[in-house]
Parts: sequence; structure tokens; C-alpha cells
Amino acid sequence: MAAYQVLARKYRPQLFSDVIGQDHVTRTLMNALSQGRIAHGYIFSGHRGIGKTTIARILASALNCRSEIGSAIRPTPEPCNACESCLEIRQGNATDVIEIDAATNRGIDEIRELRDAARYRPSRDKYKIYILDEAHQITDAAFNALLKTLEEPPDHIVFMMATTQPEDIPQTIRSRCQHFSFHAVKLDDIMGQLRTIATAEDIHADDATLSLLAEAGDGSMRDALSIMDQAIASAPVVDGRPLLETGQVRELMGTVSNVVYEQVMEAVHANNSADVLAVVGRLLDAGNGAPQLARQFVRYLRNCVVAKITGLTPETPATGIAADLLQISPEERNRAARTAALFTEEELSRFLSIVLRTFDELGYRQEQRFHLELGLLKLVHVQRLVPIEELLSQLGAKPAKTPTTTPSAISAPRNTSLGDGASSSLRSTSTTAASAPSPTPTLSAPTPSASAAWNSTAAPSIAPMAAATAPKPVTAGSMALAPEPKKQSVSNEGPQLVVSAPTKEVAAKIDTPAVIEQLPVATAEIAPAFTTVLPDVKAVEAPATFAPTITSFERATEPAQTSPKPNDSDNGLDLEALQHTLARALAEVKGQTSASEQIEDAEFSLNGDTLTIQTTLSKTMLPVLINAEADRILKASLRTANVGNLKLQLLPGVPAAAKAKSKPRAAGSGSAAELAQKHPLVQQAMDLFSAEISNIIDLRD
Repeated sequence: MAAYQVLARKYRPQLFSDVIGQDHVTRTLMNALSQGRIAHGYIFSGHRGIGKTTIARILASALNCRSEIGSAIRPTPEPCNACESCLEIRQGNATDVIEIDAATNRGIDEIRELRDAARYRPSRDKYKIYILDEAHQITDAAFNALLKTLEEPPDHIVFMMATTQPEDIPQTIRSRCQHFSFHAVKLDDIMGQLRTIATAEDIHADDATLSLLAEAGDGSMRDALSIMDQAIASAPVVDGRPLLETGQVRELMGTVSNVVYEQVMEAVHANNSADVLAVVGRLLDAGNGAPQLARQFVRYLRNCVVAKITGLTPETPATGIAADLLQISPEERNRAARTAALFTEEELSRFLSIVLRTFDELGYRQEQRFHLELGLLKLVHVQRLVPIEELLSQLGAKPAKTPTTTPSAISAPRNTSLGDGASSSLRSTSTTAASAPSPTPTLSAPTPSASAAWNSTAAPSIAPMAAATAPKPVTAGSMALAPEPKKQSVSNEGPQLVVSAPTKEVAAKIDTPAVIEQLPVATAEIAPAFTTVLPDVKAVEAPATFAPTITSFERATEPAQTSPKPNDSDNGLDLEALQHTLARALAEVKGQTSASEQIEDAEFSLNGDTLTIQTTLSKTMLPVLINAEADRILKASLRTANVGNLKLQLLPGVPAAAKAKSKPRAAGSGSAAELAQKHPLVQQAMDLFSAEISNIIDLRD
């Protein structure tokens, strides 16, 4: 009984035309043979099992074939496969065709022997041909020994090197050889060859099974034939013919149907973690390995990403780039397209990244099942995350307007006037939740020609609100409610109330009390969780003799820290000049710019022999900005400033925007300050905001 020959050897191509999927190589070599342009060195590189060594043997047969090209027995450059040389090469016992496994004969001694033997002419044939398989295994020293022979070889020598890693061959060798890069064999070509072999071997196999075998080959014809050989051996025999079935082949290869991965992705789309764990648990309990499942899932997600990018749909067949990139059966293409339709391209890419990372981690994790389950649960969790693109797109969105509410009215007893010719308009600063705290409020006064009276019976209400938007200015009579522009200061002083004067033309029309119908609600932030709602103003009446401007209100809930005022008369010392001197001394030292700026903004005072510097820094930030080095510079500057033996005292304070300002000077009877302090609206604002009047400008003059 003759020994069994595996399919990969039995159906090994003997002609260039029999090679599948390498037309660009076979066409070039046949043209070179017909033109007599034979190189002395060839490098064949590419995927495993795609015909590199096979083509090297066919080329060797064509070079040493004894039949002339164009003769009856050899009409083309193909070898005749009938002469003695062709038969010996086919059987592997030709004396002038030496095939060397470079993985085991990789040293410099073996290459030296090869180099010495290459000097002798072939014993019978035209060329002495060396086929070096796995040539990248040869050491650098051995390649260097071969370099001179490759550069100036004898006319009868041809080197052919086959490798899967051409980058490992030195550039000096590659530059002296013709390099042919082989392509992975396409799925359709492998299926066609498998179908031909199944018919020749009298094997019953449907297209789904052959497609599964072709996919398992992963672009390698030899791998596909090896798996097919194994499947035939394990297949049941029906009517004297082996019957290949899809389930049997999957079990043999240790893979599962992609149907389960489609189910997993449907559960991910439905945000159902329980179904994901159930499917994975069923696969693992059936004996499938976690790394194998992760590897197959990676391939499935890759196909889904490609299907999404190429716009593949289940209703249309794959053509063009989709067919080239998706080397899978039509059924699997439709499955990948169905899954791709459930997600966006970004989501599929994110899924693929997560599963790839999970597959990498399984190689060095002990509890592989748990890590696989965790990786698949991440696919569900990532569905619940908001994409960063959506968050970035919302940064420029305008906040939604808050619904208008009707707060309690503000009014004052009639005939209570601000003074002669007073007429005002009310403004309120509005902020959004993301804005800085409101700046110091300012209450501006009317023009001399205006006359109005403010009536107030109720205080404004305070209501929590999420965010506030400033309404557009609304004018009624001499009153206008408008937002105040934000100021670049940080303060904890609460809301601001701004009262500014109307124009003379508008104020001149106020002869009788003006009724201001319902005005829009303006809001001003007083705390992160609260906003102040200013209510409608019902009536205005005032004579035209008083026109003060109250520029600001300040909170008085906590007493502001007071610092001693400068005393320039003590010892005849000019504190302002001294302050500039100290600030300039710090500014001249690298790294003390911030300290110099703080000294420039501080308040200097002299108490006996102690120079007190009241800063705006907190207790925490004071030693950070004005450190030991800055303190040393300040003391040295004092000693050189001829100010005597002054002691230096640095005091913390509050931020400049929050410093309490001094109260207005006591006013005489009928002054702007007295009238402003007695006005009911001002008093209610002071009670409501716990504020005090910091500055008053009299516009009557």
C-alpha cells in the first residue's frame, strides 16, 4: 500500500499557471525567462503557505529545463516537466538545485562552505541554483560572508531566498537581489481551489463548509489544505464519500459560530448585561477557551468596523473595497453588516479597542474567565457614557432661559421722595451657573431734571434657581430693567443692585406717578445654590430737586478686616515711595514677580517702629507667594533705604475684590448721603442684602 500524501503536497503547483493568487510574480518571471533577463539573486517574501518556495522550485525547473522555449514540448516559458532535469527537481534529488533550510544552517561556517562550492560549475545543468528557505534566520556574519559572492557571482549561480520577514535581511543583501513581495491568497481563490480538490477527491462539502475552511486558512493556501485534510479524516462516510459538515469542522477547529457574537452585540445594543454574561457563560461551559473566544470576537468586530466604514448593508452584495477588505463568506458579510447597523463607527472602534485590550490581558491573567466577562461588560458600560464630542459641542451652547415668575411687588409709601428731581432706572446683574461670582453692586442716581417717588410695601423674595439669564432691557416711563455687564473680580459679597439715571428727555415727561406694568424678572447670583429674584416695581413718583448716584452696595454680614491707614507724617517717612522701592527690589529678582505684585497692591502703615504691610493674600497663600527669600529681600531693602531700624510685619487679608470699603462721611441735613440713607428702597436693599452704602456721587452740581 502506497504511503498517503497530504493534500498540500499532492496538489502542489508544478507550473506558474497553477499558482493561485500570485499573478504579479508569475507574470514577471515568465517575461524574464522569455527575454533571457535572468537575475543572479531573488528574494521571495510574504505570508506563510502562499507559494514562495513552490515558485522558487518552478523557476529552478524553468531555468534548467532542457527543452527550448517555443518548441513543441515547451511552447511557453513554463517548464516542460518531462525532461530529466524537470523530473529530478520535482522529486527533489537534482544535484544542481540545492535547497537549504537556513533555520538550521545559519552560521558562518555553513555559508562559507556554500560560497566555496558555488565557485564550481554545475555538474550537468545550465545553472547551479541555491534555494535558501527561511533566509531571515541567517546571521549577520554569515550574510557578510555571502555578500561578495552576491555582488559579483559566477555566471552559473542563482540564489533564491524565501522568507516571511524580509526586514531582517540586511539592506546590503536586499539591494543586490530582485525582491518579490507575495500577496495573501484571497478567500474566493482559496474556495475555488478547495472546491476543485473536493471534486477530485470525491468529497461531499457544501459552500458554507468550504468557506469556513477557507476562512480558517487566513490567506494561506497550505493552511487551508491542512485543515481540510484533517476535516476529511474526522468526517463521517456516507455512501462511500466523506461528508464535511459545518458543525463538525467548527468543533474540529475549536471555534464557535459568529451567530453567538451577533447575539452578544445585540445584547450590548439593548444595554442588557445579563444576556451578555449568559452567552459568554454558555460558551465557556462548553469547553471553549477564553483566549480563543476573544481572538474570534476581535476578528468579528474588525469585520463590523470595516462593514460600517465601507457602507455595507445586508441587502447589497459586497463590491469594490468592501469585497477586498472583507475576505469572508457572503453570509458572514451580511451578519457583520447587521451588527454594524446597530452602532456608530466611533462605538465600533471603541468596542474593538476594548476587546483587543482584553485579549492582550488574557495572556498573563490567571482568572481568564473573569477578565473575559469584565471585558465584555465594558462594552455595555461604554454605551452609557456621553461621547466627548457631545460634551465639547455643548460648551458653546446658550443656556436655556428660565421661566418668568411673578414675585412679590416692591413699593414704598407715597410722598416719600429721594429729593428734588429724583428719577431712576433699576438694573440687576444676572449670571449663569458657570460664571464668576457677581461683582460689587452699584446704585446709580437720576439726573437733575428727573422727578419720581419710590413706593415700596414688600421686600424682594429669594428663590433657588439653577441658572439665570439676563432679560433684555424693558422701558416703562422712566424705568428700565437691564443686565449689568460682568466685571472681572471675584467676590463673596452676594448680589448687586444697580440704579442708574434716565435721560433728561425721559425724566422730563414724569409729571405724575408713572405706573410700570409687569417687568421681566432679573436674577443675580448670591450663592452657588441660590439666586435673588428682583420683583416687579409698581409705581414711581418723585420731585425733581435731588439727583444722587449711589454707586454700590456692599455686604455687611461679616465685618471686613480693617488695616491701619498709612501715616506718612510719622518720622517724615514717605510710605508710598518705600512701597515702590520694596516692590522694585523684588521685581529685580528672578522668581519674585508675584511677590512684587502683591507688595505693590498692599497697604503700608507705620505703627511706632513696625512697618505693617496689609496684603490681600489669605493665611495659606501669604507664605507661598511671599516666601523666605522674598522676606529676606524686603528686610535687606529696608536696611538700605535709610529708614531706621524698622521691624517688618506681613498681615494676611482678603482678596482685593472683597475688601470692605470705608463708610461715607457723616452728612449734614439735606445732603445727598442723608437723603440716600433715608430712602425706603435703599433701606430695604440694605436689609435684604445685608449691605452698606460705600460711595455716593451727588450729581446736582
